Amino acid sequence: MHRHRKSLWSSRFLSISFSSFIGMAVTLLLTLIFSAVILLLLKDMMLSGILTLFSLACGSFTGSYICGRYRRHHGLAEGIICGAVIYAVIFVFGLAFCLHPAGIKKLLLLTISGAAGGVCGVNSKMPKGAHDQ
Repeated sequence: MHRHRKSLWSSRFLSISFSSFIGMAVTLLLTLIFSAVILLLLKDMMLSGILTLFSLACGSFTGSYICGRYRRHHGLAEGIICGAVIYAVIFVFGLAFCLHPAGIKKLLLLTISGAAGGVCGVNSKMPKGAHDQ
């Protein structure tokens, strides 16, 4: 007889923390890719603001999608929370390093894309290895 370990996804705090970390990693990866594209191909900073917002939205959507897909309930609320957590991290780092905190528009972008990701994740097919909590 084997013991059943609690899943990472059964804890709301751990699942939102992990999903937000994944979302921040996706944001960082996309930001690095877009900065390389600007440096090597475009040679112009005109699109940097749009590409930054796109990478933020993709990171928030991805983190919330993962949370919604594996938790399977409360996708809208947990997606908004994931987006708000990513915003809080960006706000703190912006305040600490640049003395310029992120604006309210970024909060709206991250929460809306997080809510969309959470809803899409809950309404997607159940992953193969996942079990209902």
